[in-house]
Amino acid sequence: MSAPARVRDLLGVGIGPFNLGLAALLDQAAEIDALFLDEHPRFSWHPGLLLEGATTQVPFLADLVSLVDPTSPHSFLNYLRAHDRLLRFYLRERFHLPRREYDHYCRWVAERLPSCRFGARVEAVRWLAEEGVFEADIRATGTPRIERVRARNAVLGVGAAPHVPEALVPALGPDVVHAADFLHHRERLHRAASVTVVGSGQSGAEVFLDLLRDQPAHGYRLTWLTRTAGFFPMEYTRLALEHFSPEYTRYFHGLGEEVRDRLLPTQDLLYKGIDAGTVEEIYGLLYERSAGGAEPAVELRPHLAVEAVEPDGHRLRLRCRQWEQDRDLVVETECAVLATGFVARPPACIEELGPLIRWDAAGRYRVDLDYRVAMDPAVTGSLFVQNAEVHTHGVGAPDLGLGAHRSACIVNALTGREVFRLPRRTVVTEFGVA
Repeated sequence: MSAPARVRDLLGVGIGPFNLGLAALLDQAAEIDALFLDEHPRFSWHPGLLLEGATTQVPFLADLVSLVDPTSPHSFLNYLRAHDRLLRFYLRERFHLPRREYDHYCRWVAERLPSCRFGARVEAVRWLAEEGVFEADIRATGTPRIERVRARNAVLGVGAAPHVPEALVPALGPDVVHAADFLHHRERLHRAASVTVVGSGQSGAEVFLDLLRDQPAHGYRLTWLTRTAGFFPMEYTRLALEHFSPEYTRYFHGLGEEVRDRLLPTQDLLYKGIDAGTVEEIYGLLYERSAGGAEPAVELRPHLAVEAVEPDGHRLRLRCRQWEQDRDLVVETECAVLATGFVARPPACIEELGPLIRWDAAGRYRVDLDYRVAMDPAVTGSLFVQNAEVHTHGVGAPDLGLGAHRSACIVNALTGREVFRLPRRTVVTEFGVA
């Protein structure tokens, strides 16, 4: 085990878009010695969902840096220039990026930043009170050797993990997969006689649309189930989008914990619905295939909560509850894709920090407005989080559009100076009483 060679200013755990954006903005703060670590061999953003035709749900200016520093060499426009794609992008006349291109853009940035190291798994993070530093055990992929890294501050950017309801976990296998792994299992799904998609968020809609496009070539029956009251589009009107702003973040953070917990479930369609263009394409395909009286082998069912998945020979029996009618229904299928969402959980590597973290009544981080986790006063360093604070900062936490602003807040907090000027007024809505 190697001893730490130096004490860094910041240790980043995980390199997804948010920590990558922070690493990119830190180029403007030369006094901060940062190291970001990720266990994967290179940057990859939801590889199982990089479907052809799928786009980001935010415009290209919501890249890693532009909404804070549009002159940054790590902007998407500079990426286009470096790859001789500026004119093509201009002629395309669309603001939303192909998801595959966004993934490639992020990988390009990651490969340009010496502070980003891949193939390095953070096994454990602890606080050394005598030295006043965080210490992390790092294991390089494929080796038993442990390296120790020390830093005065740390930031968690591990992202959200695929969520599967506990009752459905035993069914996971070759025939029942989470949507996050869809592309890795698509050939198997194409060979099935029937496929059922469970869940009606954007991921579920994209998986259903991809299977619907390929249905004529493979002949499977296709079913789409959701426990919600319908296959609803995401709210995307201009004034609604102002909820994804620094002003709303400050307003939401200032509310009491009980009020925030009551409010969040009422805002699902601000960030959990389906892109309207995806809905239109699905309906357009179904309409076209029904011409001449031919009904496609497709079934859409809202109001159905899947309570269990039971194997039955070469089939699966999905035991469902129609919660409005309070009636049971069994849906038979050969394969199922669970588009049951993603959830942010504290990573296992911070277990030793657990007793020093101030958790709320629901076992979640208490997070200050500047994204610092509340800690025991004995901890003199700061632990920041990215995309683990929906419960304290509101619906904008997982949104790419607020990523650069959050990273800039963290940079300013780390340096103790205004590296990035952040305007106090960006939207027209007054969310609260001053």
